[in-house]
Amino acid sequence: MPIYKAPLRDHQFVLHEVLGAVEHARGMPAFADVDADTVNQVLEEGARFCSDVLLPLNLRGDEQGCRFDPASHEVKTPEGFRAAFDQFRDGGWQGLTADADYGGQALPHVLQIAFDEMRCAANQAWTMYSGLTQGAYECLHVHGTPQQKQTYLPKLASAEWTGTMCLTEAHCGTDLGLLRTRAEPQTDGSYRITGQKIFISAGEHDLADNIVHLVLARLPGAPTGVKGISLFVVPKFLPQGDGDSARVGARNSLYCGGIEHKMGIHANSTCQIVFEAATGWLVGEPNKGLNAMFVMMNGARLAVGVQGLGLTEAAYQNASAYAKERLQGRSLAAAKSGSDSSQPADPIIVHPDIRRALLTARAWSEGGRAFSCWLAMMVDQHRHHPDAAERETAGDMLALMTPVAKAFLTDNAFDGVSQCLQVFGGHGYIHESGMEQMLRDARINMIYEGTNAVQALDLIGRKVLMDGGAKLRKFGKLVQEFLAENATSVEMNEFVTPLADLGDKVQKLTMEIGMRAASNPDEAGAAAVSYLRVIGHLVFAYFWAKMARVALDHTSDAGTDPFYRAKLATARFYFQRLLPETAYHIRAARSGAKNLMELEAELF
Repeated sequence: MPIYKAPLRDHQFVLHEVLGAVEHARGMPAFADVDADTVNQVLEEGARFCSDVLLPLNLRGDEQGCRFDPASHEVKTPEGFRAAFDQFRDGGWQGLTADADYGGQALPHVLQIAFDEMRCAANQAWTMYSGLTQGAYECLHVHGTPQQKQTYLPKLASAEWTGTMCLTEAHCGTDLGLLRTRAEPQTDGSYRITGQKIFISAGEHDLADNIVHLVLARLPGAPTGVKGISLFVVPKFLPQGDGDSARVGARNSLYCGGIEHKMGIHANSTCQIVFEAATGWLVGEPNKGLNAMFVMMNGARLAVGVQGLGLTEAAYQNASAYAKERLQGRSLAAAKSGSDSSQPADPIIVHPDIRRALLTARAWSEGGRAFSCWLAMMVDQHRHHPDAAERETAGDMLALMTPVAKAFLTDNAFDGVSQCLQVFGGHGYIHESGMEQMLRDARINMIYEGTNAVQALDLIGRKVLMDGGAKLRKFGKLVQEFLAENATSVEMNEFVTPLADLGDKVQKLTMEIGMRAASNPDEAGAAAVSYLRVIGHLVFAYFWAKMARVALDHTSDAGTDPFYRAKLATARFYFQRLLPETAYHIRAARSGAKNLMELEAELF
């Protein structure tokens, strides 16, 4: 069975030594009482739950999958999933960051992200049953009426009820302007929702008493396109009462029409949901549903990036353990590598290319951990900081970096997991190793919540060119401040020099693409995917340089902790082996649209 042990030391390194997450949180009245001991205790308990409860269910859940009963339209989750969800609910984990007024623990979002990484590493499919519940909570918290908040938020925060996001229809995926689900107003202020949605994660299951669907639909006479979309809350069972005392009432007129048979995340039910004049209530303003839903969508995109991060870490741990035990071949430099002549062969960890594969996954994982935790700190700052300017800055960073987190982390995950599967050789594609399951799961993460190409278009179009690069310059200011702080440090030169060089190249590339796109919009589309990879590396180079700075401060001491030596070695690997990928992508982005668009469509 695959192994997984939550990387608590690395989480603590990132949160306490690199990012100063506790000090950052305590600067906001909402988290004035948070301390390092609380953070560490939550992480330790979360790690125990993931290792002891979730991990043993992962392989078996993939084998069993979900079972759909066409007669009752019900879905049964794999063996053990419900008991694990009961433990999750009883432990109060769903309400980790929810307001105390609604039964939550009101802790910083950065703890949620760290816990989510652990959960996804141990069992991504199980984690997804509660993942969108958090997004539904946040969406209703921002846009719901007082009555909707009292009805739904306590139940969502407690995981007594779960939530979904119903966007996609069979004829439209990302292009939500084409959706046809309709909403007819009723005299009592409710609406009748009619239509069909597909690819609804956790749309039907046996883990909770109720499932709260957030559904995009059109009102009569609504404008065409995305400007005519409204958002509705449509529960599986109609609620009776409010708050903690709310209970399920009559069954609503909606049902699961079937579940998808997917390449991965078999243990999560991906559903077709049919609404037949189901009762729902408007969330937010008419025809502005997409804006309201973006609260949930953006949270989900960051969450999917963290799913990829968790899989990268799990794959690395398994491949590393295997490489230390698997005997095959002899070291090319036996005397230097510690080759043991008493053994028939050496462990494959002695081979340079095995180390390249392992270090690739390790660099993607540890860099992604620093990035995602920083983004979670921006979530807290955007929601809770008393200074409006600080809230605005955090909001700009979230807007800019959400597509990067979703796409870069999941692209890296597929690469990292694939590298780790290769370490296993033939055993990698045997189910019992767990590696082929991780690879299948990782590939799906690159598609849903907006394909990574869509994220790239969002980044270059809406987040960079639309505001003339203002948000990107704000992040660039962070980089420049770090470079200035370390300008005279000889030992940091190997990290700050390539970081500074990439920063200059990003500035020039952005200007060049912007000028071309002004006369031909296809230029932005042609450059988008490569541009996102370059921006992702700028982010990773910044955080890896920050981590290297901390590691260097410790490796100068006598009796150096091996943790810091490993961190420094991985940083050097990233800068020397992975960062050079940017040279290819800068050249590809600059090659323009002609090489993509000149071939007539009928010749494909």
